[in-house]
Amino acid sequence: ALIGRDCSTQRRFQKIFEEGPPTIADKEDFREAEKAAQRLAMSVGYRGAGTVEYLYKTATKEFFFLELNPRLQVEHPVTEGITGVNVPALQLQIGMG
Repeated sequence: ALIGRDCSTQRRFQKIFEEGPPTIADKEDFREAEKAAQRLAMSVGYRGAGTVEYLYKTATKEFFFLELNPRLQVEHPVTEGITGVNVPALQLQIGMG
């Protein structure tokens, strides 16, 4: 896992903006969501860039799986800006073995 992004601001189920790293969940809860995303990818044999999306309920500090996107998303520049990792280049390197 590279970094998380917060996509809380939406209109008609479309993201208005994203920010990262997320601040709505404390670090321990967020780390658990990252580990769950890694376990999910490993359990289906996925290798590559992708996004696992969760819904986080602040009142109970629970996260719920929404979807796994096994591709680059249009928002990947947010991750690149935070981590300095060229995500498309990384995806190509993984694909080339």
